[in-house]
This record gives sequence, structure tokens and C-alpha cells, in this order.
Amino acid sequence: MVALSMEEFEALQDELEKSRAKSNEYFDGWQRERADFINYKKRIDREAASMQQNATASVVKKYLVILDDLERALKTRPTGGEGAAWADGIELIYRKLTNLLQQEGVCRMEAEKEFFDPRRHEAIMQEESPDHESGQIIEVIQQGYLLGDRVIRPALVRVAK
Repeated sequence: MVALSMEEFEALQDELEKSRAKSNEYFDGWQRERADFINYKKRIDREAASMQQNATASVVKKYLVILDDLERALKTRPTGGEGAAWADGIELIYRKLTNLLQQEGVCRMEAEKEFFDPRRHEAIMQEESPDHESGQIIEVIQQGYLLGDRVIRPALVRVAK
């Protein structure tokens, strides 16, 4: 058995308390650093996803003009003769392009008969219309597109006064 004087016991007790306080301080610091690292990792993942979405949007925007041209060509498609077969080929190309865009998460924005929203639509004309309420979209001039929830191209629209 080891005998300690009261002074030695109190000194050891004091040293033990200091060690416990230091241990708690280190543990709290470790927990804060761990939480900071987890938050950092989440932020980096969000930024990487955002960069990926920005890159996709940038490339997709360039192909939307081709999609517009194909839509215009199909609106005036010939119905008979060799022109009809040609138009069927154009429609096949149009469907392939729209499928590829859908696979990338791009979808057409529905705007017809909706109310004007400056975050989703770009008004190029405002006119009187007895068939529409004020602020309602009369016609979509150029389709708008979304990538997920993000607008990559607003719809160009005519709006009722």
C-alpha cells in the first residue's frame, strides 16, 4: 500500500482535474473540427454538382437553337410525296434530340395559358386580349427550358394587358 500525504493527494487531484479539463478541451476542439470538415465536404459536393449543372446548361443552350429550327421545320412539313418522307426523317432527328436532352435532365417549360412570371418568361409583346386575363400568356414565341428546377432559357411570350 502507498501512503500519500494530504498535500500530495491534493496535488494529484489538481493535476487530474487539469488533465480532465485539457482532455475535454481537446475533445471539443476535435468535434468542432470534425463538424467543420463534414460541412466543408458537403459544400464541395454542392459546388461540384453546381459546376456540373452549369457546364451541362452551357452546352445544352447551344443545342436549343437547333431544336427550335427543327420545330419550325416540322410546323411547315409537307404532307405528300418525297417531302413527307423527308419530314419524317426530320421528325426522327427531332425526337432523338429531345430524348437526349431529357436524359440530361432538360425539360420544356410549360407556359401557354399560364400567368407571366419574370423568373421563367421573357415578355416580348403585351397586347389587349378579350380571351385572356391581364398578365396571362397569350402565345409562346420561343420555348423555354429547365435543367432540373433551374431556368436555362426563359420562354419568349406574348402577354395579355
